[in-house]
Amino acid sequence: MTQRQNSGPLAAAPGAAPSARERAPEALADRDQPHARRGWLLALRTFTESKLGTVGVAILLFFVLFSFAGPLVYHSDQTQGNLLGTDLPPGAGHPLGTDASGYDELGRLMLGGQASLEIGLFAALIAICIGVLYGAIAGMTGGILDGLMMRFVDILLSIPFLLVVLLLATKYRANILSLSLIIGFFSWLVPARLVRGEVLTLRARDFVHASRMLGASDLHTVVRHLIPNAISVVVVNLTFQVADAIIAIAFLGFLGLGLPFPHTDWGDMLANAETYLTDGYWWLVYPVGISLILVVMACNFIGDAWRDALDVRLRER
Repeated sequence: MTQRQNSGPLAAAPGAAPSARERAPEALADRDQPHARRGWLLALRTFTESKLGTVGVAILLFFVLFSFAGPLVYHSDQTQGNLLGTDLPPGAGHPLGTDASGYDELGRLMLGGQASLEIGLFAALIAICIGVLYGAIAGMTGGILDGLMMRFVDILLSIPFLLVVLLLATKYRANILSLSLIIGFFSWLVPARLVRGEVLTLRARDFVHASRMLGASDLHTVVRHLIPNAISVVVVNLTFQVADAIIAIAFLGFLGLGLPFPHTDWGDMLANAETYLTDGYWWLVYPVGISLILVVMACNFIGDAWRDALDVRLRER
């Protein structure tokens, strides 16, 4: 006589639908998704109502179109200079004049903007990706491992950025990818600290305890719950990272450690124009300087507006 299978209320037939208890985390997540979407829509509406945020987006969009779409409309030779037309003032054929090598300054400004914006964005993305994952893991684990990971961050912060760049520049040829990696590797430390601090407060929430009690691994909790709930810090810091990376590449280019000739960036253009500032060649200094200031200012405006939009306490004012 075969043994009868348990037919009690706790038994589940093979292939049966999961119980209500097993569906609880998914049900809670589905229930919270509309609230999260409404929160992001409210933040987006608050951001669009910010005058500084709108101005920042308009300025940044202008320079993106100017740098990447401008060369398609305004054609200039940026590979071979015209030695017979050096240091020409703005005029017919050259709206912003020419530089000491005979390159059209307006076309040079577009080319330098491409490099500065690309390196700024790539370096910021690298810094954010590394910093978010590193800070979330450190904040989630806590204890000794958290302390060791943060001491490693302190060690990297104590290394002079310029010294490492000098060593790498003498060994490797600078290009957009290498400069993005260098700047990004030294920029992920701040996002890591910010995300770690956010995770330290989030890991004490009920939804994290519920996820761990249901058997979720720490990695699943970090990726599925902690990082999405700390995304507001990440979004705000991303804009500031872009601004900092653009300043860093301008700083390196000014010191002669930027892109090799004939490639250029805005810092390299300022370095080449430094000696002409007192000679009246204003078109070699002010256009690139104003462009650099406006782009960095626009990124800061966007970051401040997103911070106000995502912070509930500031949004209610």
